[in-house]
Amino acid sequence: MKKILIKDILNICNAELFFGKKNLICNYFSNDTRKIKKGDIYIGIKGNNFDGNKFYDDAFQKGAKACILEKKYFDKNNFDKIKYKNKTIILVDNSIEALQKIAEYKRSLYNIPVIAVTGSVGKTSTKDIIASTLSEKYKVLKTEGNYNNHIGLPLTILKLNKHNAMVLEMGMNNLGEIHLLSKIAKPTIAVITNIGTAHIGNLGSRENILKAKLEITDFLDENGVLIINNDNDLLHENLNFLKNKLKLITIGIENDSDFIAKNINFDIFKSKFEIENNVIKINVGGYPYIYNSLFAYSIGKYLNIKENKIIKGIENFKLSNNRMEKIINNKGITIINDTYNASYDSTIYAIDLVDKSNYKRKILLLADILELGKFSKEIHSKIGNYIINKNIDYVILVGNEVKYIKDILEKNNFNNIYLFNKEEETYDFLDNFLQKEDIILIKGSHAMNLINIVNYLKK
Repeated sequence: MKKILIKDILNICNAELFFGKKNLICNYFSNDTRKIKKGDIYIGIKGNNFDGNKFYDDAFQKGAKACILEKKYFDKNNFDKIKYKNKTIILVDNSIEALQKIAEYKRSLYNIPVIAVTGSVGKTSTKDIIASTLSEKYKVLKTEGNYNNHIGLPLTILKLNKHNAMVLEMGMNNLGEIHLLSKIAKPTIAVITNIGTAHIGNLGSRENILKAKLEITDFLDENGVLIINNDNDLLHENLNFLKNKLKLITIGIENDSDFIAKNINFDIFKSKFEIENNVIKINVGGYPYIYNSLFAYSIGKYLNIKENKIIKGIENFKLSNNRMEKIINNKGITIINDTYNASYDSTIYAIDLVDKSNYKRKILLLADILELGKFSKEIHSKIGNYIINKNIDYVILVGNEVKYIKDILEKNNFNNIYLFNKEEETYDFLDNFLQKEDIILIKGSHAMNLINIVNYLKK
């Protein structure tokens, strides 16, 4: 483990040691007193609904040996130096900036492969399948949960211990955000899964989304490589520009690429394809996971992992919670829990899989896709138009924006539609409606709380 001392933090953050020891070793960091472990360093962050700077006593009681707090929120006069005689307090101007600076410093201590993953769709599953593959050779640290922003990413980096590879997910809502994450992480390999419409309400166009995603290369190692999905229209259109600017590796199915999947077969729950005379099987269905596997395969080859190990790592991949999760309840109903989040592209992929499945009745339960701004009507309407040409029996809609899906379906004489304002309004209806041998896809933006429907139906 590379050691960080309190005196390093004082120097990095231009901080004040209010109380305690300069030579204390700082191994682990947390901003959540509920998860503090003995010997951790607590970072107090002021949020919209709470002020973490006020919880230093709680952090100390649970075993933290030092706290990093913002000067303006800390009351020096009422600090009990006798009560906390074996503890340390560091005061900074901005605790989030301090967290980022410490993480950037810790990253600089490690000469290891750092893979950064961004894109409109598939960031998490791509990150997970890359980590699974690299785990065949390396001790891998990867982003957990939704720790992909300006707070979560540095907290992940600060978990570096005996790891010799790191896979980081980078999310964003606006321009400049991935630039900051790239500065902290200094990736050696950057991955862009695709350019879609997620957050288009904030960014105004797909071209601006591309610009934001390309910020992942702003601090790419000078010997680093960018890997892109060459089948994505915007990335493909900018291929020559990217080749002139960066060392580039391409993956694809349709367009000529460095790594191409061939002889593809899949159903809703598994996939198989061939690459370089290797047959690869994945325990999840659909083109998105074949693309994800191609990213993992290309990175494995780039890092000189043996082919049999790459294949094993891909085949051992398991989806994170609430992503295309298959559940069969006690009534014999197959539930596809894809409630983690939604975009146009991921919704289309999921609809395709239901369409290709073989069940008595095929049912979609879709909720609003959020953060689309003025593009909401257009994108929801496109989903409606897409459903018309698929083998779908019923569509259940939850929310406000999904009315545009309903309008398109009705105009095209698809009348097996049910509309609800909120997820809790669906429970009684679903109890009476769903039948044995049905398949139901449940998908919408995370804030639509569709996981509650899944949990209800699992009972």
